[in-house]
Formats: sequence, C-alpha cells, structure tokens
Amino acid sequence: MQIHIRQSKNLKDRYSILSEKLLILLRKYYKQFRPKDFLFPGAIQGQPLSVRNIQDTFKKAKDKAGITKNVSVHSLRHSFATHLLESKTDIRSIQELLGHARLETTAKYLHLTRKSLLGIKSPLDNPEVD
Repeated sequence: MQIHIRQSKNLKDRYSILSEKLLILLRKYYKQFRPKDFLFPGAIQGQPLSVRNIQDTFKKAKDKAGITKNVSVHSLRHSFATHLLESKTDIRSIQELLGHARLETTAKYLHLTRKSLLGIKSPLDNPEVD
C-alpha cells in the first residue's frame, strides 16, 4: 500500500502511503480509461499532466466545493502532514513520507494545531507527582 513518487520536489524519488479507499477509486478509473504511458496522461500524448493542468483542476474543485480560503495544491501536502500529526504519527515517519532530508525541515513545516495542543497535559498533573 505504497505509491512510488518519481522526481518529486528537487527531482528526488520517494515513497508515500496509498489509501485503501483511493486504491479502489484508482482501479475503477484504470478500468474505465485504460491509460497507457501515465496513470494521468496530459494533453500531449506520452506526457504526464502538466503542473498548470493540476493547478487548474484543483482550483475548479475548490470553487465547486465553495472553499473561499486562499489554498493551493501544496495545501494538500500540508493538510496530509497535519492529519498524520493529529493522528499521533511520529514526526520521523512524517519526515520520511514527505521526503525531507532533515528533521528540522519537517518540524518547521508542521504547525501545532489547537486539537494537538488540547491533548497536552501538564507534568504537574502526572499522578506520580505529589
């Protein structure tokens, strides 16, 4: 249940996780369209979708969903990392999934959410402390 991402940011290859629900949708898509060279081919035969096409598709979906916040395709990456953090995935695993060479990059990239802050207990509330 992994996906191999080739030549992502800084032309680095990496692996990330693949949702079981997404795999079901991808199988349906593949059966219907039978893509040859790329899972998501671009307008030019033998070429993948262009960055601009992906950005346009994202904007149309965002507008259709009624989202008015200023977000981009990169916001999906940030949301992915935030959800992993909120589900208590360790930061080292998140670093690997995002393809960061340095842990400091991942730590800066992730913001503390209100939900995660609410889960922190004071050391004074530890039953072993009197």
